[in-house]
Amino acid sequence: MTRRTTALAAALSLLPLGQPLLLGSTYALATAAVVLSTQAAHAQSAGDYVNAGIEKGKRGDFKGAIADFTRAIEIDPQYARAYGNRGFAKSNLKDYQGAITDYKKAIEIDPQYARAYFNRGFAKSNLKDYQGAIADFTRAIEINPQLADAYFNRGLAKDDLKDYQGAIADYTKAIEINPQYAAAYNNRGLAKVKSGDTQGAIADWGKAIEINPQYAAAYYNRGRAKYDLKSYQAAIADYNKAIEINPQLAIAYYNRGLAKSDLQDYQAAIADYTKAIEINPQLSRVYRNRGITKENNGDLKGACSDYKKAVSLGNQGTTQWLNAKGGTWCRNMR
Repeated sequence: MTRRTTALAAALSLLPLGQPLLLGSTYALATAAVVLSTQAAHAQSAGDYVNAGIEKGKRGDFKGAIADFTRAIEIDPQYARAYGNRGFAKSNLKDYQGAITDYKKAIEIDPQYARAYFNRGFAKSNLKDYQGAIADFTRAIEINPQLADAYFNRGLAKDDLKDYQGAIADYTKAIEINPQYAAAYNNRGLAKVKSGDTQGAIADWGKAIEINPQYAAAYYNRGRAKYDLKSYQAAIADYNKAIEINPQLAIAYYNRGLAKSDLQDYQAAIADYTKAIEINPQLSRVYRNRGITKENNGDLKGACSDYKKAVSLGNQGTTQWLNAKGGTWCRNMR
C-alpha cells in the first residue's frame, strides 16, 4: 500500500462513527403545561400569571416568562404547574440545575405530574446525568405509558451510555405508539448501525424519509451507511439529496467528497471539501482529506498547505504524520 493510500485510510479511520458523521435528533422537551380553569379565587390570579408566562415563552421571552411564573408561585406556593412551567423556561435558557430544582418541587406537590418527570429527565440529560434521566423518563412512562417522547428520550440516554440494544427497544416502542415518528426511525437507525446492523439502519432511514421526505439528516445518514458498504454512487445520491434540502450541511459535502475521492474523481472531491470549508472553516479533518486528495492529484504545494492548516486546527493524526519521517517533504516545503 502506498503512503498516499495509507494516509487516506488513516484519515478515514480517525473519523468516529457517531456525531457529527451521523446525525441524530436531540432530546425532546415537553411544551409548557396548560392551566386548568378550576382554580380557587386566589389561584385564578396565579393562573393568569401562568398563562401570561406561557404566552411570553411562546414568543421566546423566557426571562419574562420566569418572572410571571415566579409571581404565580408567590400567590399560590402549591401551584405545581407554575413550578413545572418555570422549570421549562429555565431549561430553554440552559439553566438546567435551576430547572431541576423547579421540577423537583412540582413533583413534591404532584407526584403524578408526568410532564415534570419528563422535563427533569431532559435537564438531567443535558447535564450528562444519563442514569438519572433514564429514571425520570421511566417514571414518566409509568404514569403515562403512551408518552412516545419519553421512550424516545430514554432511548437517547441509553444510546449515550452505549446501551444500543436498550435504545433500539425504546425507539421501537416510541414507533409503536406513534408510527409516524420519523425521528425515532432516524435514531433507531443510528443505534442499529452502531450495533453492526447496517442494512437494518438503512431500512429505518428509508422509513424516516418516507414519513418526512425533507429529512436531510436521514438522507445523510443513509448515505453514510451506503458509503461504509462501498456503494459510493448510491451514497453520493443520498448526499446530493441531503444537500438539496439543507445547502449548509457541511458534513454532507465532506462525506460526498470522500465518496468522490474513492471513485478517483479528485477535482470533484476537492470542490466538495472546499464547499464544506466555506461553510465551516474549523473542520480540521476536511483540510486533511483535501490535502490527501490534492496530493493524489499531484498538487503537492496545495496539499502541504492543507496539511499545515489541519495541524493549526488541532488535527492530531496530521500533526503526528507531519512530525514523522513521512511528513519531511511537507515540513521542508516553503
